[in-house]
Amino acid sequence: MAELPQITVSSRDLARLEQLLESPELRRHPAAQALTGELNRATVLPPEEMPADVVTMNSQVTCVDESTGERHAITLVFPRDADAATGKVSVLAPVGSALLGLSVGQGIDWPGPNGRVLKLRVESIQYQPEAAGNTGA
Repeated sequence: MAELPQITVSSRDLARLEQLLESPELRRHPAAQALTGELNRATVLPPEEMPADVVTMNSQVTCVDESTGERHAITLVFPRDADAATGKVSVLAPVGSALLGLSVGQGIDWPGPNGRVLKLRVESIQYQPEAAGNTGA
């Protein structure tokens, strides 16, 4: 597997995600463990200092699966807000965990469903809460 790219997470997202991951039903879940690993290696910044080109929670992004060339427009959300029909992808889904904290142009190889490796690259960010001034709770 390729070297993991540097990722950045807002302190607000980190606090909310750590709270989510503390729930007993998630503690042993492989997706939760993968997300915990990502959070542990992330650079953490206050929300008001987040660069506008970083994928944060509730960001709307376009990413490309470089192994298939498929483009995906998704919004990265907490599990309770996930809705595949509207492109709202849970941070606990393989794609969601992989995208959190990446910058535009960065890519990551991430284990996906059925043992397939997702080769994801962030192409653009249409909306990021922090860049839009939404830095509150």
